[in-house]
This record gives sequence, C-alpha cells and structure tokens, in this order.
Amino acid sequence: MNLAFKEMKKNKSKFFIFGSIVFLISTLTFMIAGLANGLSQDNAALIKEMPDGHFYMTTDAEDNYALSAISPEQQDSILKQYDDATALSIQMGIFYNAEGKQQSVAFATSTDSEQFPQVKSGEIIVDKSLQEDGYKVGDILTNNQYSGQWKIVGFSEQTKFNHAAVAFIHPDNFAEMYRTLDKQLIYMPGDEASIDGLTAYTNKEFLNTIPSYSAEQLSLNMIIWFLVVISGLLFAIFFYMMNIQKTSLFGILKAIGVKTKTLFVMMWVQMLFITAISLALSIGLSQLFQQVAPDGMPFHLTIETTLVFAAIFLIIGFIGATLSGLQIKKIQPLQAIQQGEM
Repeated sequence: MNLAFKEMKKNKSKFFIFGSIVFLISTLTFMIAGLANGLSQDNAALIKEMPDGHFYMTTDAEDNYALSAISPEQQDSILKQYDDATALSIQMGIFYNAEGKQQSVAFATSTDSEQFPQVKSGEIIVDKSLQEDGYKVGDILTNNQYSGQWKIVGFSEQTKFNHAAVAFIHPDNFAEMYRTLDKQLIYMPGDEASIDGLTAYTNKEFLNTIPSYSAEQLSLNMIIWFLVVISGLLFAIFFYMMNIQKTSLFGILKAIGVKTKTLFVMMWVQMLFITAISLALSIGLSQLFQQVAPDGMPFHLTIETTLVFAAIFLIIGFIGATLSGLQIKKIQPLQAIQQGEM
C-alpha cells in the first residue's frame, strides 16, 4: 500500500488527469441518470407512485391502453368479485380557466378507490404542479366537451401522466366528455388474477406500454450504459499504459522478492483511491445540482440510484484494472531489467 501512495505522489499529474476524466464521466452519468428519472416521474408519476399490483386491459387492445374498452357490465362483474379492484380511464385533453387560458392535462376518473382522489360532479382535483402556473383552490374551469364547469377543490401530489398534470373528475363528467361509459383499465393491488378477455400487466409492464415512456427511457438508459462501458475501457487503457511504462520497475521488484499479488494490490489501491475521490466529488456536485436545478427541469436523482451507479463504477474499475494488470504475471525479472537498460 505504501508503494501505491508513493507512486501516486511521484506521478501526481498522471493520476490527476486520470481522476479528472473519471470525475467528468461519472458526473455526466449521474446527470443523465437524474434526467432519466426526472423524465420518468414527469411522464408517469401517477403509475409509479401506486402500490405494486396489476393493470388489466382488453386483450384485443394489443398493449395500447387507449384502445382498451371495458364495458359497464364487465366492470360491475369484476368489481363485485374483487373488493380491491378499481375501474379507471385516462384521456389527454384541455381545460380553460376564467381568463380563457388553455391548459393541457390528462383527465382521469375512477370508481371508488383509495388509490385515486374522489370528487363530486362539477369538482376537479389537479396535480400540484399547476400551482406554479397560478391555479388555486376555487378556480373555475371549463371544457368545450363538457356542458358544465369545474371548481378546483384540491391538489394532488406526484400525479403526472404523459408529461401532463393529471386532472381527476367525476365518472359522469368523463362519460359526457368522451361519450362512453366504458373504462379503459382495471387496477388491482397484489397478485395477478385471471380475468376472461383481459390481459394483466405489472406496474412496470404497464409503464412500457406508454409509447413516450418506453422511447425516452430506452434512449437515456442506452447513453448511461455506454458511459459505463467507456469508463471500463478507460480504466483498462490507463492502467495498461502505466504497466507498460513500469515493466522494468516491476522486474526489479520481482527480482528482490516482491510477489505478483502485492503488485496487483498496489494497482487496486491506486484505482480505488482515485475512483473514490472522483466519485465523491461527482456525487456531491450532482446532489447540489438537484437542489439548485430550475423547477421546470425534470431532474430527480435519489441517493439509492447514486449509490448503485457508484458501486457499478467501482466494480467496472476493478475489472478494468485487473484485466490490464494480467501482463504483470507474465513479466520475467531478468528480461524486464534488460529491457529497461536498452
């Protein structure tokens, strides 16, 4: 271990450059991970905040909830059979405030349920994010498809869908707007049930049926894992070049009795020390950014996600350094010393 720190002290510039690169790559990874989680929350917080369970839509809808239509008769049958079941629908739409300002929202309605806010006819509960746009309790809202008016009676937390605030309305108001008594989905917490004509989806599976959600997350996750792979190559290349330069030194150390295992430990200590410092700085910066990020930016980076990626970086670094160090085992002391003299 002393050898490791002595070498880092002697070659400060090389290790500083290496640590800086690790810091930049890890910071970029954390930032993109925060953006991916933020967009995920902004796109589907309504679903993500629900307890683990199953969503059911008609089989012939072919994984498209917008095409699912569960008749009132089938709804009644399911709700009688399963006490914790809820029938619900979600449709994109707009409403207008008293000044005529248009607001895009996702209208949602459901049968009696603890999972969704319940309102009376003519009342509406909207996501808290609309408070930033000036909406408040008591505001009157209208819609061209609805003959009456709504009065905002409250705000809900973490209820976004398809990048829009969710607006909860009474089933009768929803039926008038969209000219149907059919509901799109059945939701039940807990284990999967077998229901004729309906296909079950876990919360995660249902999220992936939302086109905008799956496309966004796939693109961002691909970038994240590319950065992880690049970091692994970076570790391997850096230590490979360092080991090439130290071939004669390793030969001398082996000649005086230093074991190959000790040389590997020296390399691992250097990798862990530089990586740990770089990750600590990048974690601090990403968490600070989360606190000062503009309210309109969908950035959400949990400590759990941060620690997972930090662990992945350490594992990748260990593997990369180890693979690059396999050449140490092949070094013959006499040959390495002679090579250094040439």
